[in-house]
Amino acid sequence: MNTLDLLKTGSNKLKKNKVLSSLLDSEILLSKVLDKTREEMLSNTENKICLDQLKQYKKFILRRSQKEPVAYILNKKEFWSRDFYVCKDTLIPRPETELLIDILLKVFKNKKISILDIGTGSGCILVTIIKELVETKGIGIDISKKAISIAKINALAHQVSSRAKFIHKSLDSYFSQKFDLVISNPPYIERREIKNLSDDIKKFEPIIALDGGNDGLDLIKKVIYKTKQILKIKGTLALEIGNGQFKEVSKLLLLNNFRIEYKIKDYKNNIRCIISKYLNK
Repeated sequence: MNTLDLLKTGSNKLKKNKVLSSLLDSEILLSKVLDKTREEMLSNTENKICLDQLKQYKKFILRRSQKEPVAYILNKKEFWSRDFYVCKDTLIPRPETELLIDILLKVFKNKKISILDIGTGSGCILVTIIKELVETKGIGIDISKKAISIAKINALAHQVSSRAKFIHKSLDSYFSQKFDLVISNPPYIERREIKNLSDDIKKFEPIIALDGGNDGLDLIKKVIYKTKQILKIKGTLALEIGNGQFKEVSKLLLLNNFRIEYKIKDYKNNIRCIISKYLNK
């Protein structure tokens, strides 16, 4: 069997199982098995496939046909042009988060700041910002011990372990310092809506990182209230929010003496991130 035959077989199986990105996913999975880039693989589709590679590819296709995300199958997700280790204990980094980082890097360009990343997950946000802002240090916290372990792996892989500290810690805990920037991508999905998510998400990604309570705002409220205690005067809070939550979240921010500086829209023109400044009136 050659590369082209395998791609057709894999893609067809995924299509039958209603995987929308069937062709792309089959190419990504086979390129991993062959240890080639997609471009290299597709430039010579007549290459023969050995038995071990065939078995591995079939395993990958079976997992993907059951809706397991490609990122979990490969234990890897590209974010800000860097590869991050991911597994079922962390959310998969999303493109919307890159939009938030883009603005933050412009705001804090060439500055030395302290950062707290609440609900750090894979650590992709903190690691990326610290990698770009070479004088900056930060702490990432998460209530999941497994997520913290993964964040540490990513900090080590991207050589920022000396400046990025990851701690298994609750937001309710005491913090001995104040920060210039607090970032959080908290759970913001309404509990009743979780059942309507795609199988890729609801069956595989950690529910604890998705469930935002009855109105989706439980954790967002908590982050806003806690941040007032741990932000420096005129410090910055960067929040990711769910689609349609801007009105309610902006009210909460204003009531708690935050001034909204930036509203960041996603690729579908929905406001998905808010950057605000704490005024401490």
